[in-house]
Amino acid sequence: MTNDKIPLAGVIGQPITQSKSPVVHAHWLRRYGIRGHYIPMDVSSVDLPHVLNNLPRMGFRGVNITIPHKESVLDIADVISDRAALIGAANTLTFQSDGKLHADNTDGLGFIANLKQEAPGWNPQAGPALVLGAGGASRAVVAALLHERVPEIILTNRTRARADALKAHFGGKIKVVDWTQAASHLDETATLVNTTALGMTGKEELKLNLGRLTSDTLVTDIVYNPLTTPLLAQAEARGCQTVDGLGMLLHQAVPGFERWFGRAPEVDAELRNAVLR
Repeated sequence: MTNDKIPLAGVIGQPITQSKSPVVHAHWLRRYGIRGHYIPMDVSSVDLPHVLNNLPRMGFRGVNITIPHKESVLDIADVISDRAALIGAANTLTFQSDGKLHADNTDGLGFIANLKQEAPGWNPQAGPALVLGAGGASRAVVAALLHERVPEIILTNRTRARADALKAHFGGKIKVVDWTQAASHLDETATLVNTTALGMTGKEELKLNLGRLTSDTLVTDIVYNPLTTPLLAQAEARGCQTVDGLGMLLHQAVPGFERWFGRAPEVDAELRNAVLR
């Protein structure tokens, strides 16, 4: 580090008790012997500008941002990365030495890094991706898939207007289909992604008939509670390679940790086990 101050970082949201980010960063801080701290902070939308303005004076290098502030924080930031601007949301803030607040979005990076680590043979250009959902997470996933040159994204959402809005934002490689018609496109799908909360513990079930799903399709779910969602279990039973959502959470944390604490951390089985415990 460039000075003797103990580096601080954290995560801001409301609520914040469900966040696994403190476990991730605490593991890395211990592993690399860094004298730093990562703190969860429950902050309202009204208080967010005031809090972000004062954190650098308290020794904070930056913070992660989670629900419900990912979009509104762009109105507060001084510098916005191309990724965050494209997605329309930020999850990683860095307080720069010149006093400016830099906003970035690493969710898509985490999504792709997880696929490449857990399914090293995955070829994004092998065929269309079917993406379920059109919320904030979907925006990051769609942007990342387009960056990886997926030839087409078939996008569906229970409220079609939200999917249409994403198509208008991202352009011609997006094809929107009705939620009830999504299953009919499975036989042409090379990558199937669930970006909704359906199938998460305590949420509604994801009802998707997998009858036309082929074993060549890679299936991934950004949900990680449960780790093996019903979608992943059904896809495995049909012979598909599957990737759970925990790795996306772990990989999206890497850039922030490196910027705030000066060390590029490793995502490995030891970290996964620490978070799962």
